[in-house]
Order: sequence, then structure tokens, then C-alpha cells
Amino acid sequence: MVVNCAKFERRMMFKLFRAVWFFSLLGVLGAMLYVYADLPENVIVRQEGVETVLLARDIFFYIVLGLVTIVNVLVFIISAFFKQEQSFKAWFTGLIVTLNFFFIVGLFLINAYNSDERFDFSRIGFVIYGSVGLIVVWAISWPFIKFFTNKKSN
Repeated sequence: MVVNCAKFERRMMFKLFRAVWFFSLLGVLGAMLYVYADLPENVIVRQEGVETVLLARDIFFYIVLGLVTIVNVLVFIISAFFKQEQSFKAWFTGLIVTLNFFFIVGLFLINAYNSDERFDFSRIGFVIYGSVGLIVVWAISWPFIKFFTNKKSN
């Protein structure tokens, strides 16, 4: 009975992460559409001194859409390869959620950079670095999760 309860618990955790992932995907798509509508025809992607890298707004949109699609399809690929590993699938889905959060932050950063308004970018550094830190913390958490779940089940 204890084994079935743990199995049920892992499956419910995976379903919870899958629901959060779905809403994060909707958030990324909503942010993409909002930012696309507000961007100028030529988007500044990178600027060093006098050298700037510009992309057409449509090209930028499709590059971001392709990147978001590839990253989020990995949820289904991992689920297909690891059918019995509910805890790993839940962790990986959480990793994709953190990446989606980073995409949202990045999109709004590019939107702010390309807007005509004056913006103090030093005030949002903690959000950018925080989203990257969240990805790193989540990525390195898997060995610890695996260790403690194995210790708990023994």
C-alpha cells in the first residue's frame, strides 16, 4: 500500500507540474504576442558601442517562436522516453517552466530596450539574473531530489 501511495503521489506531482507548464506556455505565447505588437520594424537584439545587430520584427518573432516551440516540445519527448520515471518527468517539466519564465523576462527586456521610453535597466538586473539563477538552481537540484527520494523509499 505504501508503494502505491508513493506512486500516486509522484503521478499527481507530475500532473501538477504539467498544469503549471501549460500556464507558463500560455504566458510565453501571450508575452510574445504582446511584445510583437509593440516592437518597431527593426528590433535591436544586441548593441556594442556603435555596432548594433538588428533583426526584422517578423524574423525576431519567428526565431523566438521556433526556440520556444523546440524547448517546450522536449516535455513530450522526455515523457515518451521516460514513461515510468514520474519524478524525473515532473522535474524536467519544472525545468521547462523555469525556461519559459526566462523567455518571458527576456522578451519584456527586449521590448523595453526597443521602446522609445527612457528606462533604467539597472533596476531590473535582479529579475534577469534571478531568472537565470532559477534555471541553474532547478537544473542542479535533480541529483539531490533523486538522492532524497531514494533514501525516503528505502
